[in-house]
Amino acid sequence: MNWLSLGLIALGGALGSVVRAIAGQLIPVGRLPWATILVNIAGSLLIGALIARFAAMPPDESARAHSFWVVGVCGGFTTFSTFSWQTVEQIQKGNWAVAVANVLISVICCLAATAVGWRLAR
Repeated sequence: MNWLSLGLIALGGALGSVVRAIAGQLIPVGRLPWATILVNIAGSLLIGALIARFAAMPPDESARAHSFWVVGVCGGFTTFSTFSWQTVEQIQKGNWAVAVANVLISVICCLAATAVGWRLAR
């Protein structure tokens, strides 16, 4: 990874984080965390569309666009989009067991880690 890629990731991450914060303020809170849910769905939709689009680009141009949009913007907006893409990618490769394991391990372990972190910090 070079400095240009890191700079693009940083700029994209800043943009994604700001958009997420704005979404959090604009979307009303209810019984469910709708802002987070909608951001995760939107980020997942966006990362799928971007990766499909960048596949048709020349490699150098694709790498720069990927750094800014996928790693930076989507990463700053929601890390759930990356998780979703990696799971879909395994399904596309026919690796259903890996995809299911990724979902189960990620969801169960992240929920457990959140609970443990909360308990430790109390």
